[in-house]
Order: sequence, then structure tokens, then C-alpha cells
Amino acid sequence: MADTNDIQAFIQPYHIPEASDELNASLKTMAEGFAVTDGMIRKIITEFHRSMKQGLAGDDQNELPMIPTFVNRRPTGRETGSFLALDLGGTNLRVCQVTLNGDTTYELVQQKFTITLEAKASRLWDFVAECVGVFLEEHDLKPDPGRRTIPCGFTFSFPIFQTGIASGNLSMWNKGFTVPNSVGRDVVNLTQSAFQRHHVPVEVVAVVNDTVGTLMTSGYSYPDTQMGIIFGTGTNAAYWEDLKNVGKWEGDKGGEMVINLEWGAFDNATTVLPFTMHDNKLNRKSSNHGLQVYEKMISGLFLGEVVRNALLYLVDQRLLFGGRSSEILNKSYTFDTAYMSEIVADSSPDLKVVQTVLESTLDLPPTTLIDRKAVQNVCNMIGTRGVRLSAAAMAA
Repeated sequence: MADTNDIQAFIQPYHIPEASDELNASLKTMAEGFAVTDGMIRKIITEFHRSMKQGLAGDDQNELPMIPTFVNRRPTGRETGSFLALDLGGTNLRVCQVTLNGDTTYELVQQKFTITLEAKASRLWDFVAECVGVFLEEHDLKPDPGRRTIPCGFTFSFPIFQTGIASGNLSMWNKGFTVPNSVGRDVVNLTQSAFQRHHVPVEVVAVVNDTVGTLMTSGYSYPDTQMGIIFGTGTNAAYWEDLKNVGKWEGDKGGEMVINLEWGAFDNATTVLPFTMHDNKLNRKSSNHGLQVYEKMISGLFLGEVVRNALLYLVDQRLLFGGRSSEILNKSYTFDTAYMSEIVADSSPDLKVVQTVLESTLDLPPTTLIDRKAVQNVCNMIGTRGVRLSAAAMAA
């Protein structure tokens, strides 16, 4: 096994014997930048601990947010009833009817709606109301007798500063969303207003982050669950903390509460993270420049874009594809993170899968085997960095 405390372990695997000295030198420099040694992981964990403690003590934009969620009771697995739930992520909106059986099991009826570019840019709240209306109609769901609305829990996977179990102000957009007139406003009120405009008889009675929803869902089936983590379009985590350790919590200090770390915002100043020129290019062009730096290094929305930037860097040096690119590759966010998985998994002698992605999907001119090996190496080094940075946060 390679010594992952030695940076050479992150360089040697990417040497291509039949490639030019210039290409190998550039790959070596790139691998050095993306390397995450054991020593670096220890420094990241130490900084994570420090920032968590500072974030629990008080709000500081330079530290982890460590947001109290107002969720202060663990599920037992004995709860019963049927409930409506919304799960708004970075890619999809899920509308669900969940029935808790009281024996740690549950039944789920759900419908998934892909969030349109228009919704991400401007009309998200109306999009949510329209989808919920479709779900209610298709499943013939109506308020219980004597009620005017159906109570609903809302899993909202964007940073909010909660002011109650059913209220929270949006602190910023991420994951490519830019809906105007939303930051700083209560997301429950914005959703409820859209329900009223579309005559949808639903009332949001609780709003939680997606990591909190993950933690509570697992906790229903496995009551000893301590942490909920999301690695998807974005990334985040939530965990149970003793309230006596939450200095900024002004309520009763007895018991415990779920804390939403918003760990995508870790080390925005890049004091310990391995921040490269390719990350900086992505960050500079992003809608939330300078924010969510850690998330941009490991999450599904951004990994492919880091790869694209690195590949174009090699193209600009005329070390890859003969110095040629394509209109597709030249456009931001056209190298989907899913392509990385396909490329890394290709073990065929001629790297046929890599060739298909490059020439058929990305419309690049005919590639050489050396081109394909270089692309696979770049995907591997950036993917390995993402894995090790993810592990560091989990270990912290």
C-alpha cells in the first residue's frame, strides 16, 4: 500500500511512460496541487474542530455557521401517522406521503420532479406549489375533516438561519440557484404564499435542512443515529450536540439539539484546503464567489467543472488533444460529474469508454490513447482529492 503521508504517492500513479516529458511534467505539477496527504488531513481536522467550536460560541462569517435547528427530540421509532413531506434538493423536488407504522418501519409514496433551469433562476416557489398541487390531485389527497389544510414538513437543502421550527431566513443560494428576492426572507412564508396563489391546501408546519431530514429519517429506523451527511449536488452535515456546548443558544441549556454545520462553507479563506488555480477559476466565475469553497471541491455540481478547467489548462499548453477543444468543452459545466465516474471506471486496453465520452459526448476531435490516459488521470486525481477531503470532514 502506498504511503499516503508521502506526496509521491499522489504523483507516481499519474506518470504515463509513453507520454512526452512536457505532459508528464504538467501532470506531476497538477497532481501535487490536488494531493491531500495524511498530514494535510490532520491539519484539516484540527481546523474543523476549531471552527466548529467558534461557530457554536457565536455567529462569525469566517467560521462554520453551526446553526441550531430547533429540533430537540430524537425519534423513538414508535411514532405513527401519515404525513406530507417536501424534499427540495439541488436537482430534484420530491413530494411524499409518508406513513409511520410505529415499529421503526414506514411506507412511502413519492413523486420526483426535476427542477427546471427557469425554477432555479426565477420562479422556484411557484414551481414547488405547482408540483405539490399535481401530487395532491394525482393521489386524491385532501385535508382531514375539520381542517382547511394538510400539514407538511419541508426539507430545504439550502442554508437558512432558523428562527423557529417552522421559520427560517435564507442566508444564501448555492448549487446553482439564483432566485431573486429570496435571500434574507423566510422560506416558509415564500412557500406558503405560493401555495395560496395556486390554491394548494397545504400548511408547512416544520422546515429542516436536508441533512437534518436525513438524520431524523435514519433515527426513526435506527434510534442511535448520531449524524446525517449529504454527499450529492452539494454537501453538508448535521449532528446531535449537547446544548450546554452551544454558547450562542439563548434558550434552555438542558438536553440536546440537532446542529446544522453548513460545512460546505468550511475554510472559505483556504488556509488549509488544497486550493488550486483550477478551483480558483471555478470560484471566480460562480454566482457565490468566495463562498462554499469546500463544497466546490467535493460535491457533484462542481467536480466535473474542476476537471473541465484542468483539461482546458492542458489544452492551452498544447499538451492534450493536439491543442484543440470543442464548443461543448469550452462552455462552463458541460463536463458532467457523471462523466468522471464513467472515465475512472474504464479498464479497457484502449479506454473505449473514455473515447466515447470525449469524442461522441463532448464532440472533441479524434483522441490518442495518451490523450485518454491523461484525461483518466486528471479525473482520478480530482476524484481522489474529493474522497479524502470528504473523509477528513467525516473524521472531524
